[in-house]
Amino acid sequence: MRQGLLVMSKILIVYHYYGPYPPRATKWDHLFCFKKYAEHTCFYLNLAFWGIPWFLTRLHFDLVIFHTLFFSLCWKRQAFTRYVCKARPLKQLEAVKIALPQDEFVNTDLVCEFLNEFRINDVFSVAPASEWPKIYPTVDRRRVRFHQVLTGYLDDTTVARVNHLAASIPTRSVDIGYRTGPPDPTLGRHGYRKGEVAAVFQSRVTSTPLVVDISSRPQDLLLGDEWYKFLLRCKYTLGAESGSSILDADGTLRQRMLAYVAAHPQAPLAEIAAACCPCHDGSLGLAVIAPRHLEACATRTCQVLIEGDYNGILVPGQHYIALKSDYSNIDQVLQVIQDDQLRQQMIEQAYGDVVASGRYSYRSFVHFVIHTVLAPTGLAGFARPLSLWERLAYGWLRLAETLAWRCLAWLAAGHRIMVKILPARAIQWIKSLLVKWFL
Repeated sequence: MRQGLLVMSKILIVYHYYGPYPPRATKWDHLFCFKKYAEHTCFYLNLAFWGIPWFLTRLHFDLVIFHTLFFSLCWKRQAFTRYVCKARPLKQLEAVKIALPQDEFVNTDLVCEFLNEFRINDVFSVAPASEWPKIYPTVDRRRVRFHQVLTGYLDDTTVARVNHLAASIPTRSVDIGYRTGPPDPTLGRHGYRKGEVAAVFQSRVTSTPLVVDISSRPQDLLLGDEWYKFLLRCKYTLGAESGSSILDADGTLRQRMLAYVAAHPQAPLAEIAAACCPCHDGSLGLAVIAPRHLEACATRTCQVLIEGDYNGILVPGQHYIALKSDYSNIDQVLQVIQDDQLRQQMIEQAYGDVVASGRYSYRSFVHFVIHTVLAPTGLAGFARPLSLWERLAYGWLRLAETLAWRCLAWLAAGHRIMVKILPARAIQWIKSLLVKWFL
């Protein structure tokens, strides 16, 4: 046990995950970083599969963490409300309670209600401090402490695995590689750029000799190690800051914009904004670095990014090639890529400053959270051994956790089989039933 480290006996991590298997590596690493680096006993509860077992509220926890994957339900108001009801027995736990919200731009009124009802002590927000009064107007910030963190970090094991994968991919056969979703107008001008930059580059590289692999199609999504293998095959990748420039506190703007896009599928962003939210784009300054930017540093893939702050971590000209937000310098950027003179120096500096420094690792993140939470409470010391009753409860939750992930693996395998033998309509019907059950 390292000297000076504050240690808690038991942590309960509450989350909801029903999705693709394997999940994105960044989701997996973020979820299990406390178990890996906190040096104490961590209990995990996936509310997508299980309710609150009767014995859980009779245990003494030092800390309850409502994880990012719990708050990801906020995209669906009814689902989040239903799972808040499911989690209500946890309100009676006499423990420090913290929240790790992300996507702090949609249905934030529900998050405010949750923070107040569950008497959350600390919020680890990815938004800058200047935006907290806008996002959380009904939360008493004299009682609730706010701290800024990143949307994701680098895991020590993942970095080691990436280095191992790199040995099996000695050459980079793709000049520019990128994966994203279609441009999303509900995120405003800022969030729209992540998808827009893909279309802009696809239209401009056709007249160059560059080998590109750029896609915004859902079926081209890469999960697990396949994402790292992809980056390791690419010399350059594209990107923009994550976040949104629209604060949609009750979700009505999103519904209005999606309805307009459905009726006018070819409408440009300016038309959608003018019709649905003429005064809202720019109401929020939520622009942050994303996990994929750190992952590109780990795979030594040079980044071409739309100019931004990137939490002060990435510096243009040192860690990435800057693309102007109006794309006015795209021809110069493409020439730099073709010349390929600066890439080696840039990727080595990015690797040293971001990866090798250890400042942006999950180990550092976990220690920051634990020290921040424990220092005001005075809960310090060595972990006490678990009682027989606590060991039985821990074993039950470990078994339930294993079964939940096995179920996701079986569903993924079943889906691969169904695609081969069932018509698309039948597969969609089965999916809709599962979504209704888990969401």
